[in-house]
Amino acid sequence: MSTSTGTDDSVHLPAFPGARSARCPFDPPVEYTRWRLSEGLQRVRTSHGKTAWVVSRLEDAKIVLSDPRISADSRRYPVLTASGQDEKMPPAFPRMDDPEHARIRRMLTGEFTVKRMEAMRPRLRELVDGILVEMIGEGRRPTDLVRAYALPVPSLAISLLLGVPYDEHPFFQQHTATLTSLDASQEERTAARRTLFDYIVSLVKQKEREPGDDLISRLLAERAATGELSRQDVAMIAQILLHAGHETTANMIGLGTLALLQNPEQAARLRDTEDPEVVAGAVEELLRYLTIAQDMMWRVATEDLTLGGQLVRAGDMLSVNLPAANRDAPFQDADTFDIDRNARGHLAFGYGIHQCLGQSLARVELQESLPTLLRALPDLRLAVPLEQVRFRHDMATFGVHELPVTW
Repeated sequence: MSTSTGTDDSVHLPAFPGARSARCPFDPPVEYTRWRLSEGLQRVRTSHGKTAWVVSRLEDAKIVLSDPRISADSRRYPVLTASGQDEKMPPAFPRMDDPEHARIRRMLTGEFTVKRMEAMRPRLRELVDGILVEMIGEGRRPTDLVRAYALPVPSLAISLLLGVPYDEHPFFQQHTATLTSLDASQEERTAARRTLFDYIVSLVKQKEREPGDDLISRLLAERAATGELSRQDVAMIAQILLHAGHETTANMIGLGTLALLQNPEQAARLRDTEDPEVVAGAVEELLRYLTIAQDMMWRVATEDLTLGGQLVRAGDMLSVNLPAANRDAPFQDADTFDIDRNARGHLAFGYGIHQCLGQSLARVELQESLPTLLRALPDLRLAVPLEQVRFRHDMATFGVHELPVTW
């Protein structure tokens, strides 16, 4: 059995997340396979200069994300936040443990049920069609698919759901980019988080005066009015959903499109099918294969425990290596992209009590945006060599900064 070194000297430790190969940008860094196949866990230096155990096997990852001896509470363990806990702002509910986490999450689950997201599908289809018409109508070729399509689709969707003015999306994208940049300083992240929060607090006040048919207004009427949530709590929830609701899905649309363009037979299969099950399966495989959350799942052990043959001490930090876990043995020939694979059981949305609240919305957005794009533009192709595409190696969420395409 391996044991913890008990040292914080991270100078000679490998960096996490690691660098992806320019030749195979869809694959996790090569060392992740070795970590997954080796005994114990890998000790690393995180992007924020901290020391952690990296958990790379699927079953070990599930334990970390569900075991009550492992905490996500950033108030109890400030090491879990890149910018530290801001005392002027309420804590983020994903960075809480139960029962507090469960109390707030229960207030939101009804907004994100599969049934409710399916009811949004016709409206999302209209949004996707409208954005495509605008993109094609601009006649700008080559065009950046991230700017013209991948960002507007989820930004419009989450703005509609929350009741946030879509005209403000450049402001949100600017500050969200700072929050997710691995190169941003703690001071820069703190300033971006406060700026976003202050804006949403003002929006919450406006919704109190002029409520609408949106999530913020419903939380104010049903939860804040009863004292279950404060106005600041509502603002923090809205900020989390706004951030998560466009950042991750936008990256999946951009990177997913690129993966399909690099696999034309699979793209043709998705483009030509009328079977919603094939479309749904293709989205699950893209989520598994790409696994864009590369530096987001941090936890702390609250007591000594053994994980994957590794002794982990109380207070040790753990980082779940989702890209590695989703290439583990349960997925046969896991390094191959196959939209006909049964990819159920992947961890792209996490696992356990903190599993992504908005995953049903993300699935519907991807199921509508990707095949619609391929059908509308059957000659869609990269406008530059793959080697010239700028990948988001410097961000907690992997993807592409721009995607120059033509048709």
